[in-house]
Amino acid sequence: MTALWRDTVATPLGELVVLAADDGLKAVEFAAADRRIERLLARRYATAEIVPLRDPLGAVTALVRYFDGQLDALADLPRAAPGTAFQQRLWAVLGDIPPGRTTTYGALAAQLGRPRAARAVGAANGANPLAIVVPCHRVLGADGALTGYAGGTWRKRWLLDHEARHAG
Repeated sequence: MTALWRDTVATPLGELVVLAADDGLKAVEFAAADRRIERLLARRYATAEIVPLRDPLGAVTALVRYFDGQLDALADLPRAAPGTAFQQRLWAVLGDIPPGRTTTYGALAAQLGRPRAARAVGAANGANPLAIVVPCHRVLGADGALTGYAGGTWRKRWLLDHEARHAG
């Protein structure tokens, strides 16, 4: 990879950083999580040139539409975030959780055929580099608690409330 396109978008939850390449989105992270972004760049894209580009792959436009209440706006964005085979499987399953709905780590583990792997699901969920686009915020603890979210549990609550208000 020689170049990563970078843009930002203001949201009600703070600025998001969007990183993309020809094959799809590589990262969508809250700008406040700059250490998380730096680690991702150092680990996966150390030799990439970061190139400013307005609205790469239409991701900024899609995110604005999502925050305006068009919850399906993110569905067709091309995704190419790096991850292990297990992470990729989980992230694909997360994409099937409809807006306004939630599930649990245990239910996801069972769905993946590994019913005792709730912690592994939690770790893979936490490694998701495509905040909001891959809806890891729709995963709750077994008791319905808002357990962990890289952007902060207050953002997770906001996203769930936003989706509940606008879900069809």
